[in-house]
Amino acid sequence: MAERDPAFRLRVLSALALLPIALAVVWTGGWLFATCVALMVGLMAREWAGLCGRRFGARNGGVAGAAVLLVGVGAVALIAAGRPEAALACVLAGAALAGVVASAVGAPPVWTGVGVVYLGLPPLALIWLRSVPDLGLGLLLGLLVVVWTTDTAAYVAGRSLGGPRLAPAVSPSKTWSGLCGGVLGAALVGALAAWLLGSGRLVQGAGLGAVLAAISQLGDLLESACKRLAGVKDSGSLIPGHGGVLDRVDGLLLAAPALALLGLIAGPEGLPWR
Repeated sequence: MAERDPAFRLRVLSALALLPIALAVVWTGGWLFATCVALMVGLMAREWAGLCGRRFGARNGGVAGAAVLLVGVGAVALIAAGRPEAALACVLAGAALAGVVASAVGAPPVWTGVGVVYLGLPPLALIWLRSVPDLGLGLLLGLLVVVWTTDTAAYVAGRSLGGPRLAPAVSPSKTWSGLCGGVLGAALVGALAAWLLGSGRLVQGAGLGAVLAAISQLGDLLESACKRLAGVKDSGSLIPGHGGVLDRVDGLLLAAPALALLGLIAGPEGLPWR
């Protein structure tokens, strides 16, 4: 059973230790939140350099990691200063330029350029969501709780129920029962978030939670594919029971831009977590 698994207990203890810090930073917002997001970019850049280094050599991995760090932190500074369009342009143009430079010096252009977009857009989405007047805190808390619930419910359901593998070539431990458990858990939490925030749109909250859960699981598989190509089990060892920062935020890397895109299309007030 999952509850008797020492690895699961370690994951829970690590999450409980980090949770109050994360919630305090999100609650405060502003430049403190942006600074912590920039720190996260730095840690992700380091781990991305490690993954690329394992596949293409340390020097080439350093080029890929440096591109993520420089472009990502620059974009975070721009959006924190109230210039979201410039921040987005920074990531897109920076990815193209990074790919050209990487190719010129013999580093992997695809992993370098794609890495800038893959790890540069989520921080912008997080800061933009938090900065939405009056609604930002609810939107970001809803997103985080849904992603965290997806991860935990998928782990528990998969370990408890087992069954057919979801994507054995990418991540042998993930099962369809885990995916269903994660989506169901996120739907329930999405509805609860809508109720707690006073919007009353429980069905929409559940639907949004389920959609973001599926996207989060896709993000998990994408990061697993990157690790498999690099020949490693974890992206790092910073967080006990979770591995590296990329292992902890893999689902958020796709879910955050997805929610930000929905907010841009429907308007933040059109989302159920408000």
